[in-house]
Amino acid sequence: MMLEIIRQIPIDYYVWLSTVLFVIGVFGVLIRRNAIVVLMCVELMLNAVNLLLAAFSTYLGDAQGQIMVFFIMVVAAAEAAVGLGILVMIYRNTKSTDISLLDKLRN
Repeated sequence: MMLEIIRQIPIDYYVWLSTVLFVIGVFGVLIRRNAIVVLMCVELMLNAVNLLLAAFSTYLGDAQGQIMVFFIMVVAAAEAAVGLGILVMIYRNTKSTDISLLDKLRN
């Protein structure tokens, strides 16, 4: 029943939504200076790819895309944990989450 409801929505809508989410993530990474916002934008890009993989997997009736989504989610969780750990250490050293101050850590 749910599969039929999902297939009633054209695949183009999923492609456009995923593209918009990915572009918002790219602009967030390129424009913003706060490290927390940059990490959230990277997560947004990963979720845009996950949405597209899950949509194509559902439309094609193949579970390989959904399995790939699971592994991407595992990598995203690990990336968030490592990224937040690094961010805590940066904040302890610089008292800021501004990524433009990271060149001070070279010394």
